[in-house]
Amino acid sequence: MTGYASAQLEAAGPDRTAPSLGLELRSVNSRFLDLALRLPEDLRMHEPALRALLSAGLRRGKVELRAHVEMEDGARLTEPPVQLLEQVARVQQAVRAVLPDAAPFRMVDVLRLGAGAGASRQDLGPALLALARRALDELSEARAREGARLAQMLRERVQQLRSLAEQAGPLVPQLVQQQRERFLERWREAMQLAEGAAVPEAAQERALTEATAYAIRIDVAEELTRLVAHLDEIERLLARGGEVGKRLDFLIQELHREANTLGSKSATMELTRIGVDMKVLIEQMREQVQNLE
Repeated sequence: MTGYASAQLEAAGPDRTAPSLGLELRSVNSRFLDLALRLPEDLRMHEPALRALLSAGLRRGKVELRAHVEMEDGARLTEPPVQLLEQVARVQQAVRAVLPDAAPFRMVDVLRLGAGAGASRQDLGPALLALARRALDELSEARAREGARLAQMLRERVQQLRSLAEQAGPLVPQLVQQQRERFLERWREAMQLAEGAAVPEAAQERALTEATAYAIRIDVAEELTRLVAHLDEIERLLARGGEVGKRLDFLIQELHREANTLGSKSATMELTRIGVDMKVLIEQMREQVQNLE
């Protein structure tokens, strides 16, 4: 299921020296859960915790999480503490005592050290997870709204399939009766041409046997019964809610199998049309069911 969510944590403190965090979650359709995390180097250590959080809250979808950390301009230009400057000077003297040709520290290096001392990014773990939970809740709400729309679409397709099944039901007995009469008529014509006499009783029995065998071959009552049972189960799952995507996926496969059998047994254009219409509806359902959790 698709969805988008974002969360921000602005820089805090009177001098706004703390970093600001930003996080985005994107989700697109997928039959399985596929997580992709895009984190800056200083936040990579929190990737296992983020994966565990997302895996606990999501079951399906290709989900991408992006996070970024920004320091406020004021924080970048904050004067480094005197103790830090003294420590840098001592370190530089120690290094040059061993390596006289070593380049001295640059101002940008000292400022970066000062910013790092003022706000360690290793302390961003709790804030990052809190942002991820907030974004996950927002994403789940968006996916729930989409799920409600998909469920309504599935209910509409179920009703259309029921209507087609009701249309197909009366056609089979009529077709069987027509075929019985047609078989008998052909046998009578054949026997009259061959012997010029009335059709023998044995020949008539054979014609009825052939008509019965044909009726069995074209009877789709069993397929229609199973199809309706699958539709009942789909409606029950939609009403229950929860994680029903994989169960619905299986039921859609069963619907497709029954529609294929009905089409292969079709003996009239009307049944063929009904079978084709059923397959179109079932395929529409299959595409959407793969998006549901």
